[in-house]
Amino acid sequence: MTQVCHHHDELRVDFPGWEALLAGRSTLVVPAASVLGAEVSAGWSYEVLGARSGLVISGFRKLGTFTHPDGTRRLVSMKRGLPLLRVRVRRETTGFDELLISTPEAEVVAAAVRSAVAR
Repeated sequence: MTQVCHHHDELRVDFPGWEALLAGRSTLVVPAASVLGAEVSAGWSYEVLGARSGLVISGFRKLGTFTHPDGTRRLVSMKRGLPLLRVRVRRETTGFDELLISTPEAEVVAAAVRSAVAR
């Protein structure tokens, strides 16, 4: 399962094994200066994510890069039944506008991100 953690100087997302193939990377490291904010949803997002490069198992799992028709580009690792962490990031440094990651630690990571952004 995708792992995400926040340290004072970066946000790190690790995609283990087969997830790395579908995400197109094994790790994404986002410098603290490129993190714009974070929020948590109770679970699965039903919003239209757009065209994808990756995996979709309808209603259960989404993994890969999604580009919305409005141009928003997201790196996604969503799994039904887990809280969803939404992190807004600078596209210039990460290649993405948002990260959507399902993780049991969503609240903890979001709180750390919000604290770092407020400084």
